[in-house]
Amino acid sequence: MSYLMMFYSAFFSTSVSASETAATANPMRSQVVADLVEFLIEAGQYLGMKLEQGSMSYQLFALGSIFLVAFASFILAKLILHFKVLRLVSRSNNTWDDCLMEAGVFRRIARIVPGIVVYTTYSLFFEPEDKLYSLLANFSAIYLLFTAWRTLSGSLTAIENIYSRSLLAKKAPITGFIQVTKLLLTLVLIFLLLSLLLGKSPIYLLSGLTAIAAVLLLIFRDTILGFVAGIQIAANRMFNTGDWIAMPKYEVDGEILEIGLNVVKVQNWDKTISTLPTYSLTTDAVKNWRGMTESGGRRIKRSVYLDIHSVSFADAELLEEWEGMKLLNQYLKDKKQELVEDRKLKEIEETDILNCRRLTNLGTFRAYLTSYLKKHEMINQDLTCMVRQLKPTEIGIPLEIYCFSKEKNWVAYEQIQADIFDHVLAILPVFKLRAYQRVSSHNEQAQKNAQ
Repeated sequence: MSYLMMFYSAFFSTSVSASETAATANPMRSQVVADLVEFLIEAGQYLGMKLEQGSMSYQLFALGSIFLVAFASFILAKLILHFKVLRLVSRSNNTWDDCLMEAGVFRRIARIVPGIVVYTTYSLFFEPEDKLYSLLANFSAIYLLFTAWRTLSGSLTAIENIYSRSLLAKKAPITGFIQVTKLLLTLVLIFLLLSLLLGKSPIYLLSGLTAIAAVLLLIFRDTILGFVAGIQIAANRMFNTGDWIAMPKYEVDGEILEIGLNVVKVQNWDKTISTLPTYSLTTDAVKNWRGMTESGGRRIKRSVYLDIHSVSFADAELLEEWEGMKLLNQYLKDKKQELVEDRKLKEIEETDILNCRRLTNLGTFRAYLTSYLKKHEMINQDLTCMVRQLKPTEIGIPLEIYCFSKEKNWVAYEQIQADIFDHVLAILPVFKLRAYQRVSSHNEQAQKNAQ
């Protein structure tokens, strides 16, 4: 900050003593100023105006001349920009110069030129005691400050656009840091403008800034918290634009559009836009689905509740029917061999159904579904794939399918999941099983039979 104040004092100092010192120290410059004044008076006389140095007519004529030269320099800068710079940009294969043009950086640089012309010429035609002298000094300084601020802001926007097109943007967003830099530039602009208008040194104003520090902290509370959160998000690569996040607290479930300094924009799957504080990403519970999108599949985890009363041992008729199913051939062979060895070990006859192990329709159904998922072309076999039985409840036995779909797109994923459970529900009667339904015609018929 001290270097900035030194630059400000050196660049925008317009005191009379400094001007006089420069005039006496550089006689050649004094001669140039005298020649310019004489030329201006002769030009006025050529136009039929009687001008005397220091008179109001002279000052107005000089003011008009300065602004005319400034306007001509602006037109010249735009012509150079249009016929030279923009052509080079259009022919270039680089993307960074296109971003600079889209952000208007070149156009804003051209607008600095007339400000420089006014700032460097007003002291040649006006004396420090003239009223227009201080007016032009302040006007040109304010104009240069404002145009420089706009140029730097446009450059930061271009930097953000260039970064967003790079591969690094997928790892860490910089929108928050760009917004912080723009905010600091704006505060510096306001600070220097106040210093210029009040005629006070920036250091003088800076000394009084501590008195309102508490108020500023209160005003910029969310900004400070957002800035700190932005550093944590970028350093730890917690979130990025394009990530799918879910925050039940804010009813947010969608894709991050922008991570800003103060707010995060999320487009929910119903196409609504939610905005939430940036710091909430680090202080509240957030589910980030990036791991799923970067992995080899999207999880399917859903249960079918089976009627407990439909679970039974498999009789010979059922076993014969199941043997015609290719997905169960190997399982049934292995199980039969295992049961034979178990009976031999325990010295149990095959007809002793009360003491020997037997196959159940539910266990065989689990083996069938496992084999079915192993053969499914849209299931990722490199990730966990199983069919498990959960704790029985008052609404039946939960039979859960746990696997990962190769397809992660929402529509295709739901289609695959629906196809699997369509098959599960349709194949239940083959295993003499029933899906539990709280109120069903089957239950009503069973009650009538019982009566």
